[in-house]
Amino acid sequence: MLYITQKIQIDENELQESFIRASGPGGQNVNKVATAVQLRFNAERTLVLDEDVKKRLKRLAGRRMSADGEIVIEAKRYREQEKNRLDARERLAVLLRKALERPVIRRKTRPTKASVARRVEGKKKRGNVKQMRSKPAIDE
Repeated sequence: MLYITQKIQIDENELQESFIRASGPGGQNVNKVATAVQLRFNAERTLVLDEDVKKRLKRLAGRRMSADGEIVIEAKRYREQEKNRLDARERLAVLLRKALERPVIRRKTRPTKASVARRVEGKKKRGNVKQMRSKPAIDE
């Protein structure tokens, strides 16, 4: 079980892990041992998440989500397979937790009469200051 929240857990059967060879440091071992992890989770088919969460997840996942709704996370940060496995699972959990957060709906507000009056008064003062800087008009 991958625990996302107290109420939401993802069953092991919904996660597919494959181990691949990682690029980067590792010396001779890097060519022989498959330490990188590719974690796949089909978000489109899961029954754990509702439609709103799936929409937010699609936006958050970006290119990590394929066209058929499968999220692919590659973890190759560590030299050990088990650490990369845990890292991939944690990254998926963080992504799902972010998708579970409902965005705050912005409600339009209007400025108060007093704030509008202060703004207009300030504009008038600045206009008067600029007017005083100009050269006086010559009367003929």
